[in-house]
Parts: sequence; C-alpha cells; structure tokens
Amino acid sequence: MRRAARLLALWLVALAAPAQPPAREIFGTIDAILQDLQQITGFRIHHRVPAEMITRDKVKDFVSKRLKEVTTPEEVRIEELILKKFGLAPQDFDLAANTVDLLTEQAAAFYDFHQKKLYITDWTPSATREPALVHELAHALADQNFNLDKYIKKGRKSDDGALARMAVMEGQASWVMAEYLARKMGQSLATSPTLVDMWANSIESGAGQYPVFEHEPLYLRETLVFPYTKGLVFQNRVYQRDGKNGLSKVFRRPPVSTQQILHPEAYFAADAPVRPELPKLPDSHGYKRIAEGTLGELDHAILIEQYCGREEAAAVSPHWRGAGYALEERRAPARVILEYVSQWDDAAAATRYFRLYRQVLEKKWKHIEVQSESDSALAGLGDDGYFRVEVAGPTMTAIQGAENPIPVR
Repeated sequence: MRRAARLLALWLVALAAPAQPPAREIFGTIDAILQDLQQITGFRIHHRVPAEMITRDKVKDFVSKRLKEVTTPEEVRIEELILKKFGLAPQDFDLAANTVDLLTEQAAAFYDFHQKKLYITDWTPSATREPALVHELAHALADQNFNLDKYIKKGRKSDDGALARMAVMEGQASWVMAEYLARKMGQSLATSPTLVDMWANSIESGAGQYPVFEHEPLYLRETLVFPYTKGLVFQNRVYQRDGKNGLSKVFRRPPVSTQQILHPEAYFAADAPVRPELPKLPDSHGYKRIAEGTLGELDHAILIEQYCGREEAAAVSPHWRGAGYALEERRAPARVILEYVSQWDDAAAATRYFRLYRQVLEKKWKHIEVQSESDSALAGLGDDGYFRVEVAGPTMTAIQGAENPIPVR
C-alpha cells in the first residue's frame, strides 16, 4: 500500500518524561554530535545543519502541507479504500485527518530533507532532547551522503519495498542514535543484544503512550512503528556482518521487501519476492483500475493478527513469498472491486492461509452468506458484494465486491 504518511519521516518519542520548557542551548552541541556520528558511520560531513524549535501548531501545518505535496486527495481516497477493502480500517475511518493528528502527536523532532533543516518540537521532554537531536542529525548526515529524498522516491514502484526503504532510513537513524548513547557508556549495540532489544522496546512502548496512536487501527500503529523498531534490529544485524560498510550498503543496495527487514538473512541472500498474477474479473466492462500494488510479509502478519491472533500471524506470515492487489472502480452505479493474490512457499502454507482468510472475511463483514465451499474454494455474498476465494498449489486468489456471483473455477 502507498503509505504516503511515512514519507514525512517524523521521529517517534522513544522515552516518556515530564514535559519541560525547551532548552535551545542543545543546538550548540550539533557540531560536536556530528563529529561523533561521522566516526560511528564513516559518512562525511559536507556542511553544517541548520536547526530551530517549532511549535505544535506549526508542526501540524507542516504535516498538512507536506501531505499535500507528496499525495493528492484522490490518492488518499484510494489508499483509504484499500485499507477498508482489506478490513484494515473501519468503514467510517478518515485517513487524511487521522494521519495529520497521529504524526503531530508523535513528533519529537524531524529532519526536513527538502529544506535540509532540522526541527525539535518545543514540547519535547528534556530527557528526549538529546536522543531526538542525534536521531535527526543521523538523518541529516545520511542525506548529505545519499540524498534521502531520491532514495525514498526510487522505492515507490513497490508498496512493500517503499516501507522497507523507510525501515532503512528510520532504522539506521534509530541505530546510530542508540549506538551514540551506548558508546558514551563504553558499550556498543553490535556486541549487546540486550541493548538492541531495550531500544526497540522503548521506541514501541513510547509510541503507545499517546491517545491518538492508541486509538488508531492496528495496521497504522504497526506500520508507523515498524521502520524504527524492526529497522533498528535489521541495521544492527547488517552492522554486525559488514561493519561501517553495512551502513552504506543499505543505501546502495536497498532491501526490496519487509521480509528482508524482518529476516536479514533474506537480504544477505538477495531473496526477492515473486509477483504472482492477479485474478481477473469475469466481466470488467465499465470498470477502471484505480490502484495496483504489492503486499508484503508485514501486511499479512498484521491482517492475520487482527482477525486470527498473533500466534497464527507469527506461524504463517514468514511463509509469504509475494502478493499483489488491484482496485477496479465503476462510478455509476458506484462499485469498487478488490482483486488480490498471495503466493506462499508451499501448498500447505497457502492452504493454511486460505482457511485463515475465511475467518478474516467472516469477521470483517457484518453479514456473510457462503454459497459454495470446498477445501480449495469459497464463494458467496458479503457486505460489499459477491466474493470468490480459491487456493491452488502455493497460490491463493480472491475477488471481492462484485455485482454478480463469481463462478468457482
């Protein structure tokens, strides 16, 4: 899915602390911190990084403006439709409003890689000012060496690949921040799994202490935190294997899927996802394709967890090999159809997912009428129209929202 909000690259507050008045004196430490980060990463400092404090109102204005720059209202409408079609957001969910509120609430600091400027919010707690500053300076230093704007834009051809690139960008900045603080205590993340887990857990738990975040759909919560937490763990594994060269390598040879982030060995082996063929509508007359994209292991893990539980998600999602979707829309009379395909590493995994997907349909719709069912196919009528789900070998396909019954092949 498009995940336009992730392009803003706002950092989450990692640790909870009482709010105190901002200390502008922290900006006087920027040059010294950059020197330390240059030593940690091997990235060259090319120029100074301007920085200033920013108010909550200005952050909200910034987020709203940037969203308008990176996406159109039509793209937001389509992204919202995708989430609702898969059951990852409720039918009354307003993606645009929730994105602005969520990112404004979560921001402690951010680096604007268009203006090449760093901002720290004036409500940032004193205990998080230094970590926030280090994290954003890590972005600035990476940007001076690899151009983060171009790096993100090059990943937009694949939804899942785009999120993997975000995990590189945010995960590395989180790792550099944590490594900087660890070295001040004579330690290193590369030799301390406990420290890695501590930082990943602190970022995740810190995000969960905010009311807007807590009330968001599971999908938004998980995909917002993923680049920072799993990205940090991924970067540490790359650093353990390749040292400083690994910090550059992930920009020069980016991971292509969230599976490679979740399982670094897949990244080292260049194990790329497959692109299975989408199912075709029996009658597409009058319909226009308004969206087409990829779904990754993370997407499937979240979907399974939401409807079938975390244990099933952990057991099944690593068997993902590739997936895609498309939306076909007819304006009059209005109708949107979802075409979806997922491929797994063997027939057994695909069949298990097929059975779980039946539970997804039952739980995401208020009403479902199963009209035909076998060990390999399911068809009937749901809230938004007729559906058909089939599994054959390692591949499962689904069509949802059709106006007329869809024959089982």
